[in-house]
Amino acid sequence: MTRNFLSTALLCAAVTGLCAVNSASAAPSKLRPETPSQHNARMKWWHNARFGMFIHWGLYAVPAGWWNGKRVPGIGEWIMNNAKIPVDQYAALAAKFDPVKFNAQTWVHIARAAGMKYMVITAKHHDGFAMFHSHVGTYNIYDRTPYHKDPLKMLANAAHKDHMPLGVYYSQAQDWHHPGGRAIGGHWDPAQKGSFDTYLKNVALPQVKELFTQYGRLAVIWWDTPVDMTPERAAPFVRLIKKYQPWIISDNRLGGFAGDYDTPEQTIPSNGLGRDWETCMTINDTWGYIRGDHNFKSSKTLIRNLIDIVSKGGNYLLNVGPNALGEIPAGEVSRLLKMGAWLKVNGAAIYGTTASPFPYQLPWGRCTQKKGLLYLSVFDWPQNGKLQLPIVNPHVDAHLLAAPHTKLAVTAGAQGATIDVPASVPDSAATVIVVNPHGSVRVLPPPPLVQNADGVIDLTADRCTITGNSAEKEHTPANVGYWTNENDYISWKVKVIRPGLYKAEITLAVDPASAGSTFDVIVNGSKCSGTANSTGGWSMYKTINIGSIAINQPGMVKVIIKPTSMPNGAVMNLRSLRLVPK
Repeated sequence: MTRNFLSTALLCAAVTGLCAVNSASAAPSKLRPETPSQHNARMKWWHNARFGMFIHWGLYAVPAGWWNGKRVPGIGEWIMNNAKIPVDQYAALAAKFDPVKFNAQTWVHIARAAGMKYMVITAKHHDGFAMFHSHVGTYNIYDRTPYHKDPLKMLANAAHKDHMPLGVYYSQAQDWHHPGGRAIGGHWDPAQKGSFDTYLKNVALPQVKELFTQYGRLAVIWWDTPVDMTPERAAPFVRLIKKYQPWIISDNRLGGFAGDYDTPEQTIPSNGLGRDWETCMTINDTWGYIRGDHNFKSSKTLIRNLIDIVSKGGNYLLNVGPNALGEIPAGEVSRLLKMGAWLKVNGAAIYGTTASPFPYQLPWGRCTQKKGLLYLSVFDWPQNGKLQLPIVNPHVDAHLLAAPHTKLAVTAGAQGATIDVPASVPDSAATVIVVNPHGSVRVLPPPPLVQNADGVIDLTADRCTITGNSAEKEHTPANVGYWTNENDYISWKVKVIRPGLYKAEITLAVDPASAGSTFDVIVNGSKCSGTANSTGGWSMYKTINIGSIAINQPGMVKVIIKPTSMPNGAVMNLRSLRLVPK
């Protein structure tokens, strides 16, 4: 995977040539000519699946985040790059790689028990070590390790036997072992130097052909970090797809080609992305195994992430990082099994559903829909026993998904529907209520933003309007990210009750490499200005005071945050703007 940047778009901006699809070159091409109906038919199983397992497993599981007795900062699979390990020293780890506890059927059974509907495994990551029996040289698990087997072949056989769709991840451009392979940040060993085009011709393309011809029908090809990939360099990979696996679903990281879906990493967009997308995310803090990383997300958080993603029309590709023995860590397995238990009861709210009909976030949870029914996943159980649903359909029925024969009383009216729910929460992770609106859903508009009773005006990222081409709403936490175009701006419409002079407080996060952008906060011609200085990282938020601004009249006003300069590739990640009476 990429480094632990908050947003892929910001990574693209930070590394020249990394994401060809976002570069100044021609617009990305489609992978294949097909009609919308042909595309939808090819994507149907993926749309229905909604939940998959990502597997980051490779030679990096041997050092497990440690080198020369010290913990190397960063994610596990990047240890060769982060520690600048010489090629020959890293390659020597293969002699210690003997995953005798690997069991392909066990991995497939864990995915099934978790409620996952497809799997994607790293066939070759950036370290260049093939986790399959490649005949392109000998730098692979079959030829270089005492294990002397092909785990990808075993996993493919187990997955096909269980009718589990299997995909492969392949790092087509970054390769820190083979001469000519690219490396973000530059090479550190003379052995890495060489022709990139020769590397693509003699290593990457032949290995992809092996994957496409020796492992049966593959469901997904997951490319990554297209450093220096152009449409011309990517085209031979596309030809391999068309020739050997024309049904395969491709992500958007090949370079020069849009792919079938977008891939937000470690983040959940607030409102979807306008095309098919899949959030990939770790259970702890790393993709590849790190000894001692026990910072696992709770099963409740993972279940709610899944619901949140599906409610916005996305898929959830949740990662496991097996150790050097071939075991998926117990802390990850236990959480996956809890997710599977929840899905066994509530899977109808996830599989085969489409995004919420509500264009705004519901205050108590999320909504999905399927075959004329709404599935309400309630996170915050109403203490008064009344769940408010902002629809104005005259006839509404409801029941708990876990108790389909027990109807819930519903009062429907012009101000919305009120559902009487049990006093105690049935499921602390998320309780699903099935609603039949008896016809097309008639959604109430979102309530207007109004100044608080104490005079404070709270303007949060999830309620803003974005104007422009790059900036997007993200989740965990809610913020405006991907803000890599200084012509983009954000705004809110809010009802002001008490005009006067206000102190402007903005909560933002800025990576040191992108610091220095300037911006204005504008209200009806009045403005104050600020600078987006470094906060230490894209996920490190600070609240700063940028001065005072006057609101001279009551009524509806438009508040705008508009960049005035962007010297280093990104504006900021913005969580909120708060106007406090002075």
